[in-house]
Amino acid sequence: MPFDPFDWIDDEARRRADAGLVRTLRPRPAEPELLDLASNDYLGLTRHPDVTAAAAEAAHRWGAGATGSRLVTGSTALHAEFEDQLADFCGFEAALVLSSGYAANLAALTALTGRGSLIVSDAGNHASIVDGCRLSRAETAVVPHSDPDAVRKTLRAHAGRALVVSDSVFSVDGDAAPLPELAEACRAEGAALLVDDAHGFGVLGEGGRGALAAAGLAGGEGIVTTLTLSKSLGSQGGAVLGPAAVIEHLVNTARTFIFDTGLAPAAVGAALGSLRLLSREPERAARARAVAAALYAGLTAGGLTVARPDAAVVSVRAPSAQAAVRWAADCRAAGIAVGCFRPPSVPDGVSRLRLTARADLTEEQIAKAVAIVRRTAPVG
Repeated sequence: MPFDPFDWIDDEARRRADAGLVRTLRPRPAEPELLDLASNDYLGLTRHPDVTAAAAEAAHRWGAGATGSRLVTGSTALHAEFEDQLADFCGFEAALVLSSGYAANLAALTALTGRGSLIVSDAGNHASIVDGCRLSRAETAVVPHSDPDAVRKTLRAHAGRALVVSDSVFSVDGDAAPLPELAEACRAEGAALLVDDAHGFGVLGEGGRGALAAAGLAGGEGIVTTLTLSKSLGSQGGAVLGPAAVIEHLVNTARTFIFDTGLAPAAVGAALGSLRLLSREPERAARARAVAAALYAGLTAGGLTVARPDAAVVSVRAPSAQAAVRWAADCRAAGIAVGCFRPPSVPDGVSRLRLTARADLTEEQIAKAVAIVRRTAPVG
């Protein structure tokens, strides 16, 4: 019998199927057929004509690709302009754009730590943070979710360099981290604070300036943030923001910056177009939060178990992974797209539907979404 080095994959596939954890790609058409409550387009900007025009203009002027790493040919004047405006908007000294939010987290965690240092990481942090901790070669202590006392105790037990890392808004339940308390623990123990603001930027803070701005911590000493350009800005890419010395250090040491092709000009142009639009229309951030509150109120009124949203993520618990898959499929059949979160995406093992509150949803669309999710909910 011929040897098949991948025969183990069939066993893995059967185990996934038995547990209701099979994932499939579902290409979407150019024109939406469903009411979208599954994407991360929090401000409804990815199809905004100003944003798409900015992307097209950048592609025409600078070319389809960055052509190389940022340190070779991949940096353009457009990258620099966006970095300056992003840092100014968020209240930080400097910013550095990378090809994704994932790459931004890997860059910050690996460049700001290393052997002999300590990373204190929240148990609910995103997979990109988990992977960054693993790649950093630092000692990593995972502390209970949103527990500043546990962070403080862990820092006190370590004598060397330390960094605390947390999502600002957690992607599973949409709850916000206790940033003021984390910052105080870091100040008291001489540690740095790294905050992934992927789900807070564009939604929280004055005009969407982010969770750190909302907490009065933007630009603070010892504070660095990462964010993604693919959520509120409706584009693609990621960024690290912080003191100029930190950003210069990343330029010289962060492997996901040095050895990766620069972000395509069209994505930078779209992100810059969105940032300028958000500056002109700061009410979009408050509208996204209002839509989240309306979804929460309507779903809880129907007896569903919903986590109270602190930003734009509305998380609805399902009885099992299999039930979550069927529920999401029934929603799709009824005309709306919702997210379906199952292990390992959910660290507590509890499967959920995740709805995105978008600033451009109308009252009628909100009511439709609530009605469909409630009508299709699993029994028992």
